[in-house]
Amino acid sequence: MITLIAAAGKNNELGKDNDLVWHLPDDFKRFKQLTTGHHIIMGRKTWESFPRPLPNRTHIIITRNKAYAPEGTIVVHSLDEALLKASVDKQAFVIGGGEIYALAMQAADKIELTRVYGSFDADAFFPHIDTSIWELSTEVRHEKDERHAYAFTFETWIRK
Repeated sequence: MITLIAAAGKNNELGKDNDLVWHLPDDFKRFKQLTTGHHIIMGRKTWESFPRPLPNRTHIIITRNKAYAPEGTIVVHSLDEALLKASVDKQAFVIGGGEIYALAMQAADKIELTRVYGSFDADAFFPHIDTSIWELSTEVRHEKDERHAYAFTFETWIRK
């Protein structure tokens, strides 16, 4: 199973300048809970946005740069190659960025989306979810509080 996992604003904003535009501790906790022990597929810019590798996950990086080879990762040069490398995992995750999500949308079985209720200045966007293809399976809303500057909803989408 291939799952896209992301947090996006109400206009599908993902981030700006290779960084998130919000800080939601419960979203980070959910991301860690869902992806730990699995293969995570990402683009080079997403990889480079991490201060260090995420523990207990196999990192697959998609890049056009044939010489790119960060230690402790699997480097591939296409989404198909990434999916092949991740096929040993019954639940692999695509974690970004915008271009990689757009490429992977057709291959995905599920979307785990944190919908952040705000409008943000962004330069990366999550692709549109076509409701003729995807069905919203669950929604769990979290209100704004002392730890979260924005209200948000955890949405699970399943391919019809």
